[in-house]
Amino acid sequence: MTIAIFLGSMLAAMALGVPIAFSLLLCGAALMWHMNMFDAQILAQNVIEGANSFPLLAVPFFMLAGEVMNAGGLSKRIVNFAMALVGHIKGGLGYVTIVAAVIMASLSGSAVADAAALTALLLPMMVAAGHDKARSAGLIASAGIIAPIIPPSIGFVIFGVSANVSITKLFMAGIFPGIMLAVSLWFTWWWLVRKEVIAPPPRKNAGEVMAALKDATWALVLPFIIVFGLKFGVFTPTEAAVVAAVYALFISVFVYRELNFKKLVPLFVSAARTCAVVMFLVAAAMVSAWLITVANLPAQVVALLEPLLSSPRLLMLAIMVLTMVVGTALDMTPTILLLTPVLMPVVKAAGIDPVYFGVLFIINNAIGLITPPVGTVLNAVAGVGKIGMDEVTKGVIPFMIAQFVIMFLMVAFPQLVMVPARWFY
Repeated sequence: MTIAIFLGSMLAAMALGVPIAFSLLLCGAALMWHMNMFDAQILAQNVIEGANSFPLLAVPFFMLAGEVMNAGGLSKRIVNFAMALVGHIKGGLGYVTIVAAVIMASLSGSAVADAAALTALLLPMMVAAGHDKARSAGLIASAGIIAPIIPPSIGFVIFGVSANVSITKLFMAGIFPGIMLAVSLWFTWWWLVRKEVIAPPPRKNAGEVMAALKDATWALVLPFIIVFGLKFGVFTPTEAAVVAAVYALFISVFVYRELNFKKLVPLFVSAARTCAVVMFLVAAAMVSAWLITVANLPAQVVALLEPLLSSPRLLMLAIMVLTMVVGTALDMTPTILLLTPVLMPVVKAAGIDPVYFGVLFIINNAIGLITPPVGTVLNAVAGVGKIGMDEVTKGVIPFMIAQFVIMFLMVAFPQLVMVPARWFY
């Protein structure tokens, strides 16, 4: 009955068009009412405490870094460098998209920001070259969701705080799976364009490649600073976010000189607005997380899944399918905040490594960003690229299937995640 009231009140509020954050608060209030412990003061206290977390300070700084990266010329130079490297291959603009997405993912951690930047820079070029617009938009959307997996990742920060798992280990464990997802996109794009008769851009000579590398060097240095700084304990993930934001600001203002102090004000406002939405979601979800614990819902879920506890792979498969279903209706942040307190006790009871679970859980939620009908990244690509949502959805399907295949391979073979992860950390 408790589970029914919790889910029923939240889904009913969402069906009425109530924003997700307020839906979480309403379902929390409904659960408190059912348990005869309603107290507005407890609600308010949990909302405040939900956002009162030092590790969560990484979220606004990574968001600011993403905004500055796109407006300050870092994204443009990364795309130019990728063009010089692989643009001359058949279907080269698609490979440019994938390479640029991987590099940009190691700078911002925001799927929406990366997808929007890639759409603005590359979609017109791909259409002008003769590539199908829907397919191109689908590739850009699916490449954009690599951002929450390769460090720095906002999704890993939120999951790490919610699950009390080392964010640094999550960052390190996400590197190889993110590259695997990029490789799956590479082969899918190769398969789709192998029969196209489209002349690729001319090959850049060695001098042009070196010039593009030199121009992008300042942008390319940041991922190494973050990864090596985390690996050798120079700074924490929260401090890495500050480093990323300050570095991006310095390069954009004083090196590339594409930003001035007048242009910074709208950037700060935009980052603050986006961050306010995310942090309010986190704060509201903490009310539900606290009530989930008080109502002993994790124990009830463990009891329901007890037959699967002896088979970790089968349990992971069931959890991944559940997350896929939830991801079609909810955005990444609320899905993490809602399911983490419920699933972590089950994961620990089955003896599954929390870092391994976190990586697959975030991959699944990232793919949820391109699954209709919600699909936040799909909406961003459709809006920036001025293309219909139905066309983007059609174009993204083969790439989404390829990424799901990689995810389920990691379910079947946990070594694909954990062996490289142990090397990195």
